[in-house]
Amino acid sequence: MKVADRQQVRDVYDDELRQLTHEHMKVFAKFTSTNCEICELLAPPFVKFADEEEFKPILFVRLDSDENPVAKKIMQEKVAPFFVSYCQGRLLECDMLTTEADVLDMLRRLREYMPVSS
Repeated sequence: MKVADRQQVRDVYDDELRQLTHEHMKVFAKFTSTNCEICELLAPPFVKFADEEEFKPILFVRLDSDENPVAKKIMQEKVAPFFVSYCQGRLLECDMLTTEADVLDMLRRLREYMPVSS
């Protein structure tokens, strides 16, 4: 795979997240926090999954809860890292995930999800 072909994880802010979930069919978001050991452990797999061919149709984004007011509010009630999947601007699933296998399972459910057309 050439470097130009690699999908990047986009670091975004609260306002961008809403816009991107409506511009892209499927979005997978990771909410992180400073000094979060699990966030650090899951950072390499998150980037690796973004580069995998099976997940090319999914936009990967990352939000730092310390820099985003909406994300910070969510993280006050949850424990980082917190993952959210969106399809056509709608939240499909959200959960605190602590293992690479859990992240992969959520990603595969998002990939396989077929939106209902109206």
